[in-house]
Amino acid sequence: MTAMEFNIGNRPLGRGHPCMVIGEVAQSHDGSLGMAHAFIDAIARVGADAVKFQTHIAAAESTPSEPWRVKFSYQDHTRYEYWKRMEFTEEQWAGLKMHAEERGLIFLSSAFSNQAAELLERLGMQAWKIASGETATYSLMEYYTSTGKPVLLSTGMSPISEIDLAVDFIRKKKVPFSVMQCTSSYPCPPEKIGLNNLSLFQERYQCPVGLSDHSGTIFPGLAGAALGMHILEVHVALSREMFGPDVPASLTPDELALQIKGIRYTESMLSNPVNKDDMAEQLQPLRELFTKSLFYSVDLVAGTVLKEEHIAIKKPGTGLRSNRLASLVGRKLKVKVDADTFVRESDLE
Repeated sequence: MTAMEFNIGNRPLGRGHPCMVIGEVAQSHDGSLGMAHAFIDAIARVGADAVKFQTHIAAAESTPSEPWRVKFSYQDHTRYEYWKRMEFTEEQWAGLKMHAEERGLIFLSSAFSNQAAELLERLGMQAWKIASGETATYSLMEYYTSTGKPVLLSTGMSPISEIDLAVDFIRKKKVPFSVMQCTSSYPCPPEKIGLNNLSLFQERYQCPVGLSDHSGTIFPGLAGAALGMHILEVHVALSREMFGPDVPASLTPDELALQIKGIRYTESMLSNPVNKDDMAEQLQPLRELFTKSLFYSVDLVAGTVLKEEHIAIKKPGTGLRSNRLASLVGRKLKVKVDADTFVRESDLE
């Protein structure tokens, strides 16, 4: 394979392959193991390729002084307490991974500490997703790349210079990678989506590219598919009525199903270019029904010199084409003709 394509497990990703769609759960399970499993079923049902979580170990990644991005929790006094409540045990993570694979999904999770990455590696991750806030966390990238598994690099908060350094680091480790356009805004408005960066990243880094979308709509994913992106990650909420900070930036399962259908439809269009001449030949029976021919508008006797008012343009299109009209004016009839019959060359001198 080239740098423009690689496998995540048995699923090929990159040039010439369908866009990989990842349903991102993040913290929308709100610390409920049962809810986390329900997300797996919902994401599998609508035809996504992968489900993604976030693996937090509060003591390894945070401190009690970490500020809230948005104070939303009714039960956690600090952000640290929230991360603590989002933790699952290794056994519980193993159960989630098993459930995902039973439903035909690739199981992914972003680690936010080396300790979390080590836990996930013990479970057998098939690829690593580097979250936007971890682009410059080289100790974590060092661990990821040491496994030899593909890396999906998100860029939500990074300037080009930081992305360049991260890509250079990953490339030197000789592991496959993808760079994903992302804007860390929740929900992200259309003027900040940044689809222009798909082509920029592909040209600059010569790798598969994708979009990590926080818009809460299906539109960026569909537009990205039309531009040929290789991977799409979208947040999922089981309902707009769910609790949590990611819900406004998420799609419901029904919306994700529609988006996936649209992506596959778009891919089918892009992979099947239409030759207009070939299509016209295939549509000849319809052309004959819907196009028009030249007919006599009145009864005429032999010897009549045709005038424009003697000829009508009507369906079906199985006779002389209407663009012949001007060339017939001034010619003389050899035979008597009736109104509403085809004009034929054999009628004319």
